[in-house]
Amino acid sequence: MEAEILAVGTEILLGDILNTNAQYLSKQLASLGINVHFQTVVGDNAERLTQAVNLAYSRADLVITSGGLGPTEDDLTKETCTRYFGEPLVEDEKAMAMLTDFFKALNRTMTDNNRKQAMVPRGATVMYNENGTAPGIIQEGKGKILIMLPGPPRELIPMFETYAKPFLASKQDSIFVSRVLRIAKVGESEVEHLLKDLIDKQTNPTIATYVKRYEVIVRLTAKAKTEAEANKLIDPVAEEIYERLGNNLYAEGETTVSEVVCKMLLERNLTVAVAESCTGGMLSSTFVDYPGISQVFLEGDVTYSNEAKMRRLGVKAETLAQHGAVSAQTAAQMAEGVAKAAGADIGISTTGVAGPDGGTEEKPVGTVYLGLYYQGEVKTKLVHLVGNRERIRIRTVEAAFDWLRRTIQKKEAEQTKE
Repeated sequence: MEAEILAVGTEILLGDILNTNAQYLSKQLASLGINVHFQTVVGDNAERLTQAVNLAYSRADLVITSGGLGPTEDDLTKETCTRYFGEPLVEDEKAMAMLTDFFKALNRTMTDNNRKQAMVPRGATVMYNENGTAPGIIQEGKGKILIMLPGPPRELIPMFETYAKPFLASKQDSIFVSRVLRIAKVGESEVEHLLKDLIDKQTNPTIATYVKRYEVIVRLTAKAKTEAEANKLIDPVAEEIYERLGNNLYAEGETTVSEVVCKMLLERNLTVAVAESCTGGMLSSTFVDYPGISQVFLEGDVTYSNEAKMRRLGVKAETLAQHGAVSAQTAAQMAEGVAKAAGADIGISTTGVAGPDGGTEEKPVGTVYLGLYYQGEVKTKLVHLVGNRERIRIRTVEAAFDWLRRTIQKKEAEQTKE
């Protein structure tokens, strides 16, 4: 089955709204083994929408639309798209009852333009909306399928999961299952080199590598009749990749290295405190993004000035005078100082030149030192980063989390050997 995703809305064309629906739908269709070769965005104009629908059906069996199912005059999707099939619109009793109850619950009067949302093509399957007022529609005819979904993601996603996905799955002889492996520190070209022989002989499952933010993703995709059968095909390939990439492969699925580390800290009841200079609170903020982290995250200090580093963290004046704020010695004293002040098992520090100014020949922009105090032991790490000020700060945070992850795993491995 070939599909096209058709997003309707002038606000998308103007850039006022990001089209996240297309990304979500593409992933869902791929998991069902349905090819998406085109994504189209068209404004709230009946003539252009008609042209877009006709073009889509000239190259696709399935068209999925999002948006334009509301009550206003510029909500034209249903009226325009269903003309392709030639069926008249009729009132759906359940949809009308749901609309009536919705407005009663709000103690508001339902106007005539709202009533058009309960009008559906004759013979179509109605996808009732538990999260809004616009029902979705599945229509078949002329060897084609039309699925119309509301625009707001909080309405579109549950409607697709409840109605459209099972419907489409019933049309497929097989499914596609993907497993995502996440890799830190190693570049895409190196990952591809390490896996080249596997990639060259891939059949089922397929192997794809790509960069996402500051990590490399390996996606394994298998085609089979059931999810269990697909996972059996993926398992041996995944095991081989784990063997080759070792500790650089930090997780599977939709997660981040910071989430993995926060989970590790909570599971092990390891407390942590943070001292930041160049990251300016970004490292602490990333910790706080994780729900429940207050059990182990004790404090975060932004000690941007030298005076603050001395007063809050106990960094020695002679250290700053001799080595400077951006140095391994300062990073070490910052990490140890914040850990001892907070009574934490772990102290992490960041100090560096984020730019665009402040770099020197000896310490150019992107020079960053990380400090790590871990249960009495202090060590430092020098990283050289590139990019603008924000990119350097974000990459510093990513580097700090990945270093902490590796340290925890190394400590546990050493303890196991003992």
